[in-house]
Amino acid sequence: MSSDGQNPQHDPDGRHRFATTHWSLVLAAGRHASPASREALATLCQTYWYPLYAHVRRRGHRAEEAQDLIQDFFAGLLEKGTLRVADRDRGRFRSFLLAALDHFLANARRRGRARKRGGQRLTLSLDFPVGEGRYAAEPAHDITPDRLYARRWALTVIDQALSRLRDEFARAGKADLLERLTPYLAGNADAEPYRELAARLDTTEGAVKVAVHRLRRRCGELLREEIARTVAGPDEVEEELRDLFDALGNTATGKSL
Repeated sequence: MSSDGQNPQHDPDGRHRFATTHWSLVLAAGRHASPASREALATLCQTYWYPLYAHVRRRGHRAEEAQDLIQDFFAGLLEKGTLRVADRDRGRFRSFLLAALDHFLANARRRGRARKRGGQRLTLSLDFPVGEGRYAAEPAHDITPDRLYARRWALTVIDQALSRLRDEFARAGKADLLERLTPYLAGNADAEPYRELAARLDTTEGAVKVAVHRLRRRCGELLREEIARTVAGPDEVEEELRDLFDALGNTATGKSL
């Protein structure tokens, strides 16, 4: 079960628990945003800001300008009354956020500039130096802003799931075991044979295979829980999972999870 009590995998009908997942909570608030729905939106924005930043940078904006634009964009979403832009018909948070950002950027061009630094609008605490470092390491080929956004969104979801997986193993005192098993998560061809790892762990090859199977299953559960935070309902989880792995060009890994 996830830290916020959401686990659609273990819900008999897979529906009522979505009432308190992040994006569905925002959607349910509609025009009457509650403190909980605003907090949920802020958490999502805090988690998924980098794909938007990479998208803006790839569209040709300089680092400082992109940082101001992203902060201004989030301020507009988070300030009182702006949750009315969220609509159940908009579906996934990923799609809604990109459409809202593109609309915001079009308006920003008409205004001629981003806001001046030091304004009084609500801001999120975002690590832009780290974000810019990550952007500098992005592939230099001609990947479009939209494709870069989809790819970075997918990797962010996976990073969130893996972070929770590491926390679980650390709490159980098995961080070292996770480090040894991680190469097998995505079927890494360079991973050492099971029998060799079994010998180093002083266990059987069968036990290693079982551990890898359980690790993949748990990773898949956590990944689906993370995705569930960003869609409107349980019916969209598997479709979103396929779309995210398609964005990475790795449908085989998606099926294994």
